[in-house]
Amino acid sequence: MPETNAEQPNPELAGLRDACPRWLTGHGRVTASRMLATIPADTGVDRYGDGGVVAELEAEVARLLGKPAAVFLPSGTMAQQAVLRVHADLRGRRTVLFHPMCHLERHEEQAYQRLHGLTGRTVGDVNRLITLADLRSVAEPAAALLIELPQRDLGGQQPDWDDLVAQCRWAAGTGAAAHLDGARLWEAAAGYGRSLEEIAALFDTVYVSFYKGIGALPGCCVAGPAEVVAQVRDWRRRMGGALFCLWPGAASALSQLAVQLPKMPGYLAHARAIAAELREVAGVRVIPDPPQTSMMHLLLATTRECFIRTARDLATEQGIWTWAAPASTPDPAIARVELSVGEATCGFTAAEAAAVIARFAA
Repeated sequence: MPETNAEQPNPELAGLRDACPRWLTGHGRVTASRMLATIPADTGVDRYGDGGVVAELEAEVARLLGKPAAVFLPSGTMAQQAVLRVHADLRGRRTVLFHPMCHLERHEEQAYQRLHGLTGRTVGDVNRLITLADLRSVAEPAAALLIELPQRDLGGQQPDWDDLVAQCRWAAGTGAAAHLDGARLWEAAAGYGRSLEEIAALFDTVYVSFYKGIGALPGCCVAGPAEVVAQVRDWRRRMGGALFCLWPGAASALSQLAVQLPKMPGYLAHARAIAAELREVAGVRVIPDPPQTSMMHLLLATTRECFIRTARDLATEQGIWTWAAPASTPDPAIARVELSVGEATCGFTAAEAAAVIARFAA
């Protein structure tokens, strides 16, 4: 639930961001110097996505996920449209099944339909995860089933492991591809206590992002069978993603994978410690509780106006950046925000983080 998905933030409050030395969410303030520092000086450059560090990153992601091949793309929007198009073409089917809160449905202006002629069909209820019973109610032959781990707009929830296995088997049994929207797979693996390869093995193809939990420059990979990845590579070129040089994002991702992957269990533990502290705070609800990954949503007993005022006070009085504005809810007296736990969050003890959040519901 990024600020761009909420109502427009207060301009004055947004202007305080750069002056705040402490950030409550994620890895903290994004600066050019910090991001450039993630690119090693001896990085090998590519040419239109071929060779150099791009090839190194693709090999490393394929290894981590236990897939035959992987391809680097500049954006997740491009990546997932491309791989779903390939699955549809290979099967002669146009329908893709996904949760109502799927990124393709909510944030991409139906590009899968307008650019690729795919038909999106939402499955299940908007406020809960897809179930096997939801899938069994679908009679229409589908090209692919897309599952997001974790389900970001539901607070980072993910299905029980046995349910996940059953859903992927259902897709295989109907002739559909199982595709993983793993933008936050790094966090999901820590939540399941399972390896990346074990999770990826359930799916035909996997998309992973590098700028979110990994904290690298923008970019992503799609991993899967060599013949599918080769066609995604073709679509990367057709969709304008084969830039003359892709090495900055790839180099940043490769270096940050080594730094951040070992930290994911610690981020999860800190998220759960913060949630435990918040159980004692009136006017604050954690979704889900306990967190299933290093992400959670917070329902705060406050209005939008009071929220923005509190955020301004925290920024000016304590130098703490929290959120520019909340997302709306059906109740104008309840605000909703997303707390992703990263390096910056770990600069607060669980009690300190809870105390900051409690200010919004005071």
